[in-house]
Amino acid sequence: MSDETNRMMPRLTAPVVIGPVVVWLVTTASLVAVPGLDSADAEIGGSPTLGSGGWWVALAVLTAQAVVLLERRSRPLAVLLVVAAASVVLAVSGAGDATSLASAAVLVAVWSAVTSTSLPRRASALAGALTGAGLLVALGTCLSQTSIGLPVGTAVLAGLAHGAGVIAAPALLAATVHARRDARAARTDLADAVEREQSAQIAAAIAQERTAMARELHDIAAHHLTGIAVMTGAVERQIDTDPAGAKESVRQVRTQSTAMLRELRGLVTLLRSPGQTEEASGQERLSQLASLVDEARRAGLEVSLSTLGAVSVTESVGPLAQLSAYRTAQECLANAARHAPGARCEVVLDARDPAAVVVTVRNGPPPVAPVGMPRRRGLGLVGMQERADLTDSTLEAGPTAEGGWQTRLRIPATATAEVAG
Repeated sequence: MSDETNRMMPRLTAPVVIGPVVVWLVTTASLVAVPGLDSADAEIGGSPTLGSGGWWVALAVLTAQAVVLLERRSRPLAVLLVVAAASVVLAVSGAGDATSLASAAVLVAVWSAVTSTSLPRRASALAGALTGAGLLVALGTCLSQTSIGLPVGTAVLAGLAHGAGVIAAPALLAATVHARRDARAARTDLADAVEREQSAQIAAAIAQERTAMARELHDIAAHHLTGIAVMTGAVERQIDTDPAGAKESVRQVRTQSTAMLRELRGLVTLLRSPGQTEEASGQERLSQLASLVDEARRAGLEVSLSTLGAVSVTESVGPLAQLSAYRTAQECLANAARHAPGARCEVVLDARDPAAVVVTVRNGPPPVAPVGMPRRRGLGLVGMQERADLTDSTLEAGPTAEGGWQTRLRIPATATAEVAG
C-alpha cells in the first residue's frame, strides 16, 4: 500500500484535483437542489427524493465519478468509458432526471482524453472511446427518460442527441486547443532549430571570410615587401654616390613598412585562428566595378553604374580597402538578385571628396514578393562589417522608404593612403 501511495501522490497535483472537486461539488449541489424543485412544482418530477435510497445511490455514483477522474491523465480513455458508464448505472438505479448529472464528469473526461492522446498515433483508439462513451451516455439518457414515462421513440432520440452533444462539443473544442498547442510547440522547435542553424551558418560565414582574407594577405605583404627589397637595394648603391637619394629611399622604406605593419596587425587580429593558410588569389579594385556591373547584367540583373569624380582618385585608397569596397558591392548585388528579383539596382562610386571614397548600392522593391523566402538575418552583412572595421571604414545598411535596400560604405582615404604608395 505504501508503494502504491507513493506512485499516486506525485500525480495528485492541484491541476489534477481541482477539476474532479469542482465537478463533485456542482453535481452534489444539483442533486440536493433538484428534489426540492420537484416538491415545489408538481409538473416537475422524476428525481429521487432527498435522503431516499435512490438518492444515496446517485450520490455514491457521482462521488465515484469524481474519484475516477483523478486518473484521467494517466489513463484518459479508460476513465472516459468508466465515467460514461455511470449514466447507465444511475438510470438503472432509478435516478430518473438526475441521470443527466453524470454528464458533467463526462465533459471533463472527454476534454482530458482528447488533449492527452497522441494524435494521429492513437486516433483510432480515441475515436472508439469517444463513440463508446457517447453510446453509454445515450443509453443512460434513454433509460432514464423511459422510466419517467416518455415514449420509447422520443426517449431514443433524446438519448442520441444528448450523447452526441455531451461528446462532440467538448471533443471539438479540445481538439482545437490540442492542435494549437501542438502547432505552438512545433513553431518553438522550428525557431530553435533555425536559430541553431543560423548560428552555425554565421560561424561558417565568418570562417569563410577569414579564409578569403588570409589568401589576400599574401598579395598585400608581397606588394610591400617587394618594394622594400627594391628600395633597400637602391640605398646600398646610393649611400656613397647619392646620400640625399639614399635618405629618400630610406624614408620610403619606412613609409612602406609602417603601412604594411598596420594592415598586417589588423589582419592578424582578425585571423587569429589556425589552419587559414591557402594559396593567394587576385585582388579586385574599385576600377573593376564596371566589370562587376557588366557581369551582374549578364546574369539578368537590371543594374546601372554611376561614377562621380575621377576614378583615379580611388587609388588613394589602399588595396585592402579597395577589395573591401569591391566585395561589398558584389555581395549587395547578389543579395538584390536573391531577395528582390526583378528590382532595379544602382551602384554609385563617389570619389568627389578627396578625404573619402563612398560606394553606395541601392535596389528598389521587387515587382513581386518572392515566395517561400524566409526573413532571415543576412550573413553577408557579417563579412561586410568585418571588412569595414578592418579598413576603418563606415558601413551603413538598411531599408529605404520605397521598400528597397541600400548599403553605403565610406572609406577614408587618409587612413589607407600610405598603402597605395
